[in-house]
Amino acid sequence: MKGINKVNNIPYKIYLDEGEMPKNWYNVRSQMKNLPEPMIHPGTGKPCAREDIMPVFCEELVDQELNVTDELIEIPPEVQSFYKMFRPSPLIRAYALEKKLDTPAKIYYKYEGTNTSGSHKLNSAAAQVYYAKKQGLTSLTTETGAGQWGTAMAMACAFYDMPLTVYMVKVSSEQKPQRKGVIETYGAKLVASPSDTTEVGRKILAENPGTGGSLGCAISEAIEASMKTENCRYVLGSVLNHVVLHQSVIGMEVKVACEKYGIQPDIMIGCTGGGSNLGGFISPFIGDRIAGRNNIQFIAAEPASCPSLTRGKFALDFGDTGRTAPLLKMYTLGSGFIPSANHAGGLRYHGMSPIISQLYHDKYIEAVAYTQTDVFKAAVDFARCEGTLPAPESAHAIKAAFDQALKCKETGEEKTIVFALSGTGYFDLYAYMAYNDGTMTDYIPTDEDLKKGFESLPSF
Repeated sequence: MKGINKVNNIPYKIYLDEGEMPKNWYNVRSQMKNLPEPMIHPGTGKPCAREDIMPVFCEELVDQELNVTDELIEIPPEVQSFYKMFRPSPLIRAYALEKKLDTPAKIYYKYEGTNTSGSHKLNSAAAQVYYAKKQGLTSLTTETGAGQWGTAMAMACAFYDMPLTVYMVKVSSEQKPQRKGVIETYGAKLVASPSDTTEVGRKILAENPGTGGSLGCAISEAIEASMKTENCRYVLGSVLNHVVLHQSVIGMEVKVACEKYGIQPDIMIGCTGGGSNLGGFISPFIGDRIAGRNNIQFIAAEPASCPSLTRGKFALDFGDTGRTAPLLKMYTLGSGFIPSANHAGGLRYHGMSPIISQLYHDKYIEAVAYTQTDVFKAAVDFARCEGTLPAPESAHAIKAAFDQALKCKETGEEKTIVFALSGTGYFDLYAYMAYNDGTMTDYIPTDEDLKKGFESLPSF
C-alpha cells in the first residue's frame, strides 16, 4: 500500500496493490428493478435482435450490450494487463479543499486523469479495441467530443496495431488543435465533424451552415463510414450499456479502497454527458443501494447549456443526429438539438445513457445543472488548493461537491463526499484563458430552443 502524509490514518493518496485490482466488471443492470428498455430498430420500430446490431458493433460488445443477467463479467487477462499500465488510479483525500471550504465534510475524489489520454476513457477503449482485434477486424471508426475518447482510442489502436478514423466535434477541434496532434501522433486520422466526407455530414452542413457540430453529428458520420468500409466497425465512447460496464472498473476500485479504509460514502457525484463516467463510478454502489445495503445520495452534474436530465424528456430517441443509429429510451433533448459551443465539449450530447436515465427516472439519482462560469470558478478554486487542473467536464462534479460541502458547513453534518475527477484540463487552456480574462459567457437554452429539439423526437 502506497501513501504519503497520512492524516488520521487515511493517506492523501490511496492506491490499491496490484493484487487488489478488479478482475471483473460490474453489470449494474443485473441488479436493477426496472431495466432500461431495449434498443429499437430504426427501420422496423421493433426491439433490436442480436443480429440487428452485429453489423455496427463487435460481436463481444453486442453480447455485453444485451447482457442483463450476469452481475460480474470477467475482464480478459489481456485487458487486465493493459490496465496495469495506468491503473489503479488514486483515490485522493482532499484535505486542502476541506480546509479552504471550512467544512466538516470529508471529501475524496477518484482521479482518472493520470494516463496520457487524460481521462477515464481509456478503460473502455482498451477493451473495445481488444475485442475488435480478437474478432479479426481491420479498421475502426469513432467519434469524440472534447477529444479524450479520440485520444484514448488512438492509444489503444496503436497498441493493438488497428487503423482508426476519429470524427471530432468541429468546435472542439478548433478550440483544441493540440488534441489533433496527440491523436495523429498515435497514428489515427482525425476529421472535424460535420464534414463533407460523408453523406450525413453534407446533409447536416446543408441544414445547419456554419454549425460547430455535436456528438450526435460525429456519431452519424462515424457510423456511416464504418458501414461503408469493409471489415470495419464503429466504437462508441459513452451512452451504451457495454461502455458503462467497462467504466465500472472505476467504481470497483473505489469500493475496494473504501472497504479497506472503512470509508463510507454519504454522497457520490459525477459529471454527466453521455453517462459512462458517472455510470461506471457509481455502478457497484448503486447495486448495493438497490439491495438495501446503503443509502448513498447519487448526484449527476450536467451543463445548463445541454440539460438532458434536468430539462429533457424521458422518451424514445435516435442516438445520433443523422437518425441512423438504433433508438434508445433515455432522457433527451431530441436528436435534432445541437448544443451551443460551450467549453465542456465532452458533455455536448443530446441524450443520456439508458442506464443513467432509468436510474434517474426511478429516483436513485438526482441531477443538477450548472453554467460554465460557475463551473470554471469551482475548477480554478480546486486547482489552486489541490494542485490538479481539472477538465471542464470534471469541474461540473467539483462544483456539485463544493455545494454539498458548503451545505454540510451550514448544517454541521460530517458527511463523506466522494466525486469522480474524470480527467485533466491541460488541453482546455483556451477555456481557462477565456474564464481568466472575463470573456467567457454563459448560455442557457430557452424553452423555445428546447422545443425545436423535442420536435425532432420520433413519433413511434
